[in-house]
Amino acid sequence: MKSLRPTPQLLAKLLITLCAGSLTVSAIAADTTSGPTGKKSTKAKTTKIAKADSKKTDVDTNEPEPNIEQSADTEYKCELGNSLVMYSRPEDDQSLAMRWRNRLYKLTRVETSTGAHRFENQKVGLMWINIPSKGMLLDTHRGHQLANECKSTKVALMKVTEIEVK
Repeated sequence: MKSLRPTPQLLAKLLITLCAGSLTVSAIAADTTSGPTGKKSTKAKTTKIAKADSKKTDVDTNEPEPNIEQSADTEYKCELGNSLVMYSRPEDDQSLAMRWRNRLYKLTRVETSTGAHRFENQKVGLMWINIPSKGMLLDTHRGHQLANECKSTKVALMKVTEIEVK
């Protein structure tokens, strides 16, 4: 039986569209049935999705970890308590190193027509998409979102500092 998996390009376009509309996958995946009070119950299902994703993404590969010496790091805090760190070098804009769940992965730039920054590791099945307002991490092998609403802590600190100065 042939499995139906979306292509990475289709998945990227879908997620960029979701970002543009300020939608999150957790809101879409949430249970739309109403309880006895008439309110929608979304918290339990979102938590179950996050726990299932964390179990599924323990990737064991023989790929060597990238060298992050002399790299600038940017930490991202994401929804549902996820976080990741990106390491970049000014002289190399075609690749990044990413620390996700205590493991380093090398991601290579993939050109886009939308202007979004997209980096991928096809062997492991990770895709990082970054737009000015946020970033997201995808598992392209399983077609799942691993982290969304990822915002740089440097940007957050800068906004707090600007508010304090005024």
